Amino acid sequence: MEETAIEPPPPRRKLLVNLGSGPKGLSKLPAVFAEWREFRVDADPAAAPDLLADMTDLSAIRSGSADAVWMAHCVEHLYLHEVDRALAEAHRILADDGFLCVIVPDLQAIAEYLATDRLLEPIYHSPAGPISAHDMIFGHGRDLALGHAGMAHKCGFTASVMLQKLKDVSFAETILRRRPRELAALGCKRAPADIAQRQALLAALEL
Repeated sequence: MEETAIEPPPPRRKLLVNLGSGPKGLSKLPAVFAEWREFRVDADPAAAPDLLADMTDLSAIRSGSADAVWMAHCVEHLYLHEVDRALAEAHRILADDGFLCVIVPDLQAIAEYLATDRLLEPIYHSPAGPISAHDMIFGHGRDLALGHAGMAHKCGFTASVMLQKLKDVSFAETILRRRPRELAALGCKRAPADIAQRQALLAALEL
């Protein structure tokens, strides 16, 4: 009797939960996530997310199910006390070996423009148009003028405040990198095994 070959099941694709994702294709994710399954979460129906939800309540996502959580330029749209809940929810949905990446405006870097009376001077040009210190502190003025109140910034961060927020929700290891006008913070639910593994993760995340 001829035996039928059984193909092993394909490996599970890793899951990235993208919080505050915006419309599909808007997020500029690091190349390491190219083969991952992206699950987009946003509170704006116009973004057509996979899950319509506030990032402070991710009860629809099972605990420990995400390999990584991406939060790029979204937590500043929360009040500071709400940030604790959003980070706690991100920590909850992460697998034990998962990690979180948070990117926010760097208020210390932006303060230079305030100190030299350049509040409305364009700092750089984005696809949405010129961006000033006022936009980076309070939210993109053009979007707000169009009635998109959800684009307002309700809190801000320095390096020490961002790191403390991550430590408050029990990330085993936290690392922060300064980039032009922004802070990129990494929170590992379980500390990397060694320095080489840590550096490999930072390089993959382009931090």
